[in-house]
Amino acid sequence: MRDRTSIGRFGQQDPTAQARVGGRADDGRPTVLFLCVHNAGRSQMALGFLTHLGGDSIIGWSGGREPAAEINPTVVAAMAERGIDISKEYPKPWTDEVVHAADVVVTMGCGDACPFFPGKRYLDWQLDDPAGKTLDEVRPIRDEIERRVRDLLAELKVPVKH
Repeated sequence: MRDRTSIGRFGQQDPTAQARVGGRADDGRPTVLFLCVHNAGRSQMALGFLTHLGGDSIIGWSGGREPAAEINPTVVAAMAERGIDISKEYPKPWTDEVVHAADVVVTMGCGDACPFFPGKRYLDWQLDDPAGKTLDEVRPIRDEIERRVRDLLAELKVPVKH
């Protein structure tokens, strides 16, 4: 069954998302989906870096199995230090349709809670969860996510802005 609320919320991330999720559009840009349990920390930082560095050359989405009420404020502060404002983002659920529409699915600490579909390209990034950590403790997590996002962009042949 199609969860239109979830699809609509993903559609707010990118104007082409609803069409792509519905199987009606493919403009050739790679689509990366970042998944974690609460979509309040790691996946939001990854999405922030992907959209900041990749610009219009890539489509990025994020989602969680059990979305939190809000993004971790320490994560927002850590990203602000890098000039990336994720304060207007919010935790979102993922749907099977969203996972199918992505070219690359990056999981972060959700283990068996994250979806797995044969034939889909997956990366599993083992990263500490920033929940409950201080800003000093979140910075190394943020920096490692940036490094991995830059590597992924290079692998996907997406030019990096900034």
